[in-house]
Amino acid sequence: MKTYKQITLTIVPRNYELISGLMWNLPIEGINETDSSLIIYYDASNRISIGDFKKVLNEAIRNNLIESYDISESDVENKNWNEEYEKNVRVIEVTERIVIKPSFKEYNPRKDQIVITIDPKMSFGTGEHQTTRLMIEMTEKYVTPGAKILDVGTGTGVLAIAAVKLGAAKAVGVDNDEWCHLNGNENISLNGVQDKVKIILGEITDIAEDQFDIVLANINKNILMEIADEIKKKVKKTGLAILSGLLNADENDIINRYTSVGFRPVDKKSMGEWLSIVYRLDR
Repeated sequence: MKTYKQITLTIVPRNYELISGLMWNLPIEGINETDSSLIIYYDASNRISIGDFKKVLNEAIRNNLIESYDISESDVENKNWNEEYEKNVRVIEVTERIVIKPSFKEYNPRKDQIVITIDPKMSFGTGEHQTTRLMIEMTEKYVTPGAKILDVGTGTGVLAIAAVKLGAAKAVGVDNDEWCHLNGNENISLNGVQDKVKIILGEITDIAEDQFDIVLANINKNILMEIADEIKKKVKKTGLAILSGLLNADENDIINRYTSVGFRPVDKKSMGEWLSIVYRLDR
């Protein structure tokens, strides 16, 4: 029987979605997010230790992604990881209109509801995290029929899928993570939107198209600061950029950066410590 180790991790600020994504670069078996911590499981026979997790976290501190962390390790009994995963993924009514569900759970929607099927696997964007909820709320508010959408850092593809289900004519998702590319395409198929959504492996600079009505980007502050000019190149005149992955404390820095390249903030919403801002391009 395999022996498993459990890493219990708390970080400041609670940027668990981002740190979870970094941890999947290690040979781990699963991650669960609780109200107070991240619980990470790995096979003890793998040649990793708590030191490898600390290296990832210390690098995150150097890159100003987190401020501090507390970490501990313990032994755990063998588990059925698929069963654990399915037990912890739930149906989420993100808004009155939009519901996100895994393929293995049933949901009877009301006539006016849009159901999006997402099996996240090693990507993120199930509607659990506040930034995903904020982005979906803003997408629902601002997507218009026939719109052309770019989703930067698409992850599971949930925002691109939501956009076309809300009436967008086309959505392009881009992510530099191979797991996200694979998972995003799987979720496109689950939702039957292959004719309207395309997922590309790469960076925003790899997208040849421009003149998008809306660019969606649910990424961390540092990357959003870096790609402000690239986002501007992709948005058509008077088009929108909807951003999240931001803490409330990031607001002034992000507004200064995006107004400097020609964007004007037109809307914002907070959820807990997280923030989403909508910008319109004036040029």
